[in-house]
Amino acid sequence: MEKANYIEDFHKWEQEFEFFLSVRVRFSETDMFGHLNNTVPFIYFEEARIEFLKSIGFMQEWILPESETIPVVANIQCDFLKQIFFDEKLKLFVKAQSIGNSSLDIHYLAKREDGSSGFVGRGTMVQISKRTGKGVPWTSEMRKLLVSQEKIRK
Repeated sequence: MEKANYIEDFHKWEQEFEFFLSVRVRFSETDMFGHLNNTVPFIYFEEARIEFLKSIGFMQEWILPESETIPVVANIQCDFLKQIFFDEKLKLFVKAQSIGNSSLDIHYLAKREDGSSGFVGRGTMVQISKRTGKGVPWTSEMRKLLVSQEKIRK
């Protein structure tokens, strides 16, 4: 796949996704031509990423007032494969692609109702200290949860 240099074998990569969130394209998310505005996938990525992180128990910890760490997005990108239109139903798939010391490379896939891929993406999220703004390593428990997500895909 030429457009997404982070995907070597699209079919294999696509098969590795488990978690997804369903969304419907709202009228306000389209442009004057009736197709999905190019900024909207990033909002979908955020929503799906948060639900994914909730599903493995991370968000519940980060939002506690006494938590010393928070997640931040260090970079994010989207590659469009097909036009998406108003009122289409999409499944936004999310997976933990690779785990760093305090970072996580997250991949995204938007599938249309007919099973075709509409857009793909990736981004790096980093767990940082609220106080210093510097990266904080994953705890062994968090790492186990992230590694188990990788193993689910293999």
